[in-house]
Amino acid sequence: MFMAETATAGVDLTPVQFGALSMTRHHPGIDQVTLAGLIAYDKATIGEVVSRLVEKGFLARKVSQADRRSRELYITDSGLHLLQEIAPSVQRVQDQLLAVLSEGEKVQFLGLLKKVTESVNDKSRAPLRTVGR
Repeated sequence: MFMAETATAGVDLTPVQFGALSMTRHHPGIDQVTLAGLIAYDKATIGEVVSRLVEKGFLARKVSQADRRSRELYITDSGLHLLQEIAPSVQRVQDQLLAVLSEGEKVQFLGLLKKVTESVNDKSRAPLRTVGR
């Protein structure tokens, strides 16, 4: 649904790429390992996602001042523009997914989904992590 909706908007972006852009927007200067944890994505393959976003001009890699071996990620102006452009498409996908539920059921469903996913997060091969965790 995400791919179809963003393609209709003329955008070639995967859900994982969207997540990476969104997190980088909220955490400028983040490193790839931390980014992988924030979007619950495998550390071994996040580099491919980041490379594609850099190639598309949506992310920039910069050498870390604290550790010259490390690279920091920053969203570019093009990346910010893209997120603004596809925000209505992303909202439509979320609305379509939950359309069958009443407002109360949506709140309950999302609360239960969060409870279940948090309870098994540590068993995931790519557990969701927060910054500083």
